Amino acid sequence: MAEIIKISDFNAPELDPFARLTERELFHSLPVDNGLFIAESPNVIHRALDAGYKPVSLLMEESHVRGQAKAVIERCGDVPVYVSTLDVLTQLTGFQLTRGVLCAMERRPEPDWREVCKDATRITVLEEVVNPTNLGAIFRSAAALGMDAVLVTPGSADPLYRRCVRVSMGTVFQVPWAHIGEEVDEWRKSGVQMLHEAGFKTVAMALRNDSVSIDDKKLMNEEKLAIVLGTEGDGLKDKTISDCDYTVKIPMSHGVDSLNVAAASAVAFWQLGNH
Repeated sequence: MAEIIKISDFNAPELDPFARLTERELFHSLPVDNGLFIAESPNVIHRALDAGYKPVSLLMEESHVRGQAKAVIERCGDVPVYVSTLDVLTQLTGFQLTRGVLCAMERRPEPDWREVCKDATRITVLEEVVNPTNLGAIFRSAAALGMDAVLVTPGSADPLYRRCVRVSMGTVFQVPWAHIGEEVDEWRKSGVQMLHEAGFKTVAMALRNDSVSIDDKKLMNEEKLAIVLGTEGDGLKDKTISDCDYTVKIPMSHGVDSLNVAAASAVAFWQLGNH
């Protein structure tokens, strides 16, 4: 049974994971082997629990213990539940956006990307997408629009960053994901080749005139397809584009030259995903 612990001081060490540790510090938190991450709101926490992530502690307004957090507390077993007043908790940046419930959870060892993609026919690869908001939005579109897996390259934001988890609405726990390449240079040198060796035809989403239509029949009929999206601003590296089997440009109107990477992902997934 959970132990309910009242916190009256914002500086209490029990609040460190929620209030003061950086993302990097959470990643290296001890004594947890793989580090921690923070899940926000009951729905997101339930999705993390459904995916098998282990809770470490909960933080919430006291009024939620028998309210919206009751089912979460029941599922979390005997982990400590820290409660406080709204006045104390609103000193946590953005706390009011979380629907009043936070959960510190253990990370898990990350699977090999080949295992993640073993039975996949439609995946997306995110090349150095550094904005956690964009990354979270891409995961949400991937879940909704038929992607079997998400691969992130070195240099990308971490899918378990707090903002990414929140923006994704917990879909980072529903869509299998992994990193591809041990280092940035490994991905840049041979990443697309690794995808080819795994049986995927590759699609570079890029603003090039020498491109095929996003509804090209040959493209649509490929058995295994990897949709490769690039970093904010600069897009994909030239070598990545040249190494891919297809280059696809989303048609634009009204003089707009490009879409935000998260918006572009939704268009690509809708057209090319499994649905």
